[in-house]
Amino acid sequence: MKTISTAKSHGGVQGVYSHASEACACDMTFAVFVPPQAKDGPCPVVWYLSGLTCTHQNVMDKGEYRRLAAEFGLIVVCPDTSPRGESVPDEKDNWQFGCGAGFYLDATQAPFSTNYRMYSYITEELPALIAKEFPADMTRQAIFGHSMGGHGALTIALKDPERFKSCSAFAPITRPMVAGWSRPAFEKYLGTDEAAWRAYDAVALIEDGKRFPEFLVDQGSADGFLEDGLRPWLLDEACKAAGIPLKLNMREGYDHSYFFISTFMDDHLRWHAERLAK
Repeated sequence: MKTISTAKSHGGVQGVYSHASEACACDMTFAVFVPPQAKDGPCPVVWYLSGLTCTHQNVMDKGEYRRLAAEFGLIVVCPDTSPRGESVPDEKDNWQFGCGAGFYLDATQAPFSTNYRMYSYITEELPALIAKEFPADMTRQAIFGHSMGGHGALTIALKDPERFKSCSAFAPITRPMVAGWSRPAFEKYLGTDEAAWRAYDAVALIEDGKRFPEFLVDQGSADGFLEDGLRPWLLDEACKAAGIPLKLNMREGYDHSYFFISTFMDDHLRWHAERLAK
């Protein structure tokens, strides 16, 4: 692991790091905030997964999470959204696919299967590195994210409910198998057999029997992607059918941007802190 930068913030340390990833077959960059409480012992870990076109930088610069993370003693890990580099296959004119659009899945189709293994990276490789290099209490983990990252958080939590104490999302893609801006990516990454897609679709996972204790979702009513890409009502219907408590907040007038995310970031961090403290 290489340290790219560190800065003191709210008594803790905001760092940016890189390492050679085996899962993604390239160098990966990620951000970690370590709160001041870490000097006294390991702290719980909250994972934040970013959305399409983003890197670790977006939430680090605009997410406004450090004040409450320092207050509650939370380590916040912000990975990149996809592999990057000259050797990584990409569609530079397509913001919904390739670098910046890894969809937190393990691709099975060439040429993408070599690098686009974000599910394994987020669930296996990076947690092992965090456990080794940071004062992290890996018995207490939470996960949340935005848009594509909200999709990733929901699916990862549903498939590993014993690992995560809580899960939430800002404007998640709830049904990527059929959404206009994610379905083409699924076909390129996973092939044409839609049965394989269900492992990376929150609604499908719930329909197939996966469960999580409860979810928190915030969604802006003025989000331009609401109808075609996000459709939180589909998650609401699936959760009701499965008996999963879902707190779905429709936020009047808010869009898809970090103005929306930063407004409600405190609510999500409090949600996770309460559950990580139990």
